[in-house]
Amino acid sequence: MPQYLQTKTGRKIAYHHHDGHGPGLVFLGGFKSDMEGTKAIHLEDWAQKQGRAFLRFDYSGHGQSSEDFTDGCIGDWADDAQAAISDLTDGPQILVGSSMGGWISLLMAKRIPEKIAALVTIAAAPDFTEDSMWAGFSEAQKAELNAGQVALPSDYGEPYIITKKLIEEGRTQLVLRDPLLLPFPVRMLQGTDDADVDMSVALRLIDHADGDDMRLVVLKGGDHRFSDPVALKLVEDAIRNVIEVTG
Repeated sequence: MPQYLQTKTGRKIAYHHHDGHGPGLVFLGGFKSDMEGTKAIHLEDWAQKQGRAFLRFDYSGHGQSSEDFTDGCIGDWADDAQAAISDLTDGPQILVGSSMGGWISLLMAKRIPEKIAALVTIAAAPDFTEDSMWAGFSEAQKAELNAGQVALPSDYGEPYIITKKLIEEGRTQLVLRDPLLLPFPVRMLQGTDDADVDMSVALRLIDHADGDDMRLVVLKGGDHRFSDPVALKLVEDAIRNVIEVTG
């Protein structure tokens, strides 16, 4: 059973935390995913075997946390992540951000850089509400959204309900328009067969960000889930590498 963190916003954030030595790992999941996914559970098991602290949690409106998904937005989920990292971990952490979690981790680099020892991103999707969703909408979909919401088909289950709030608030959280300082080791992982986040996003991110130790690792044939044994081994290797660098 998860534990719950009551945030200053009144939201209840479900989480699992295991003690261990630092820097600990914090897994940041993707859009409409939860902390029971393959990558989160695999990394939790890996961290426990290493004796390393580990935190996974559900954003509000996701998984076992409070609130409805359609009431949320990027800023809310970033607030949830900031509260979880600040209140539930000791010292700087290695953030492992998957898809939207990659965007959230970049927002944490802006908000709480002192809590970050390193970043590992997996198919990071910064600014996707603007550059992928809004930019890809037809005029009919934009009109429907402006009336309140629009439904998008999903390969992962029920259609995604995209709200006007999600798109409009997302514009206040963009990270690829202004300087983005990443003053710690950063390892970005990306699959060539990712149907949700194009390779160009990873290239744009590494070109845009400013940092002395950034690497992009590309997995030929890798998809967006990045959850098969080969992909998971790459995630482990990236974490090991930043641990070696950070000491």
